[in-house]
Amino acid sequence: MGGSSVEHEISIISAVQAMKSLDTEKYCIVPVYISKDGKMYSGEALTDLETFRKKGTVENVCRRVVIRRDGDGVFMFHADGGFGKRKPICRIDIALPVVHGTNCEDGTLQGFFELLSLPYCGCDVLSSSVGMDKELFKYIVAAKGVPVLPCVCFRAREWVSEREELTAKIRESFGFPVIVKPANLGSSVGIKKVTREEELPEAVDYACSFADKILVEKAVTALREINCSVLGDCDEAKASVCEEPVMCDEILSYADKYMSSGSSKGMSSLKRKLPADISAEKSAEIADLSVKTFKALGCCGVVRIDYLMDTDDNDKVYVNEINTIPGSLAFYLWEASGMKYSALLDKLIELAFRRNRERERLSFSYDTDILQSASFGIKGSKGKA
Repeated sequence: MGGSSVEHEISIISAVQAMKSLDTEKYCIVPVYISKDGKMYSGEALTDLETFRKKGTVENVCRRVVIRRDGDGVFMFHADGGFGKRKPICRIDIALPVVHGTNCEDGTLQGFFELLSLPYCGCDVLSSSVGMDKELFKYIVAAKGVPVLPCVCFRAREWVSEREELTAKIRESFGFPVIVKPANLGSSVGIKKVTREEELPEAVDYACSFADKILVEKAVTALREINCSVLGDCDEAKASVCEEPVMCDEILSYADKYMSSGSSKGMSSLKRKLPADISAEKSAEIADLSVKTFKALGCCGVVRIDYLMDTDDNDKVYVNEINTIPGSLAFYLWEASGMKYSALLDKLIELAFRRNRERERLSFSYDTDILQSASFGIKGSKGKA
């Protein structure tokens, strides 16, 4: 949990909820907190949300740790154990990443697990990184026939040097109003709606304070937002019931998502219509698009896919974004679909071990004598050829 991300605190809430729902008769839970500067800590106190409420508490009650492969397994060690052979704290059998946003959910943490050859729950490096980049995500799912809104993407430096050209491109491509957002963040951070062209620079500058890559897309003015979750892998995946979040404004904000009830319960505190008040046909359409999107990215585990519904265009739906590690792991959608949170977590772990078994059957070496025959044409001790 945690990590160097603007969604750091939401990750903590989601992780504590998950730990309290795991079956302790089946699993020995080892909490690992990643601070905003990348240090890892572990300790029983991390299972209690109160530990995180006061600044500096984690460092005082938990010890810094490192995780590394040693022999035939992956182990956790105290980071301050001194030199020489250190005794491991425990062996780690599987990782359950409950992190959100950049440097965590975007494939960074998954790459660390891959390097360790440690089984882990959820999407792999590729699906995680593509799911985090809203521009690449649009291109890939659109190629599979999934409807998305048109967009213009650019870097912060391009905006400084090509502002007039980019503004003209946005105006000519789909006009105003538009939504301006960071291309690789979640939780509605850095997002603004722009109704007039003269408002665009302020919104782009705001988004640039959170990310280097900016996405501007056509705004749906008669908007309803619908969310759906998918659970499984590329072989077998199923969709949950749909929900409709209740917004206080035209855009579902960070406050709407996480603070609408006045408490810190993560996404589960969001006001919502569950199931969404839509027709059975529209619900089936969204479920089908959700599974298609899930498989297009090669996802595994549980995701949440967010849709924009245009009520002025016969309730046409567009895929907005995918959350490859959804807040609270979308347990509320699965409980409404008849699956308890503990059973959902069991399924995530089962899927992770299955993927790991499949990868263990692959070969990652190719026998050749290339090193024996390699030559750089170097002659002499001083490198003269």
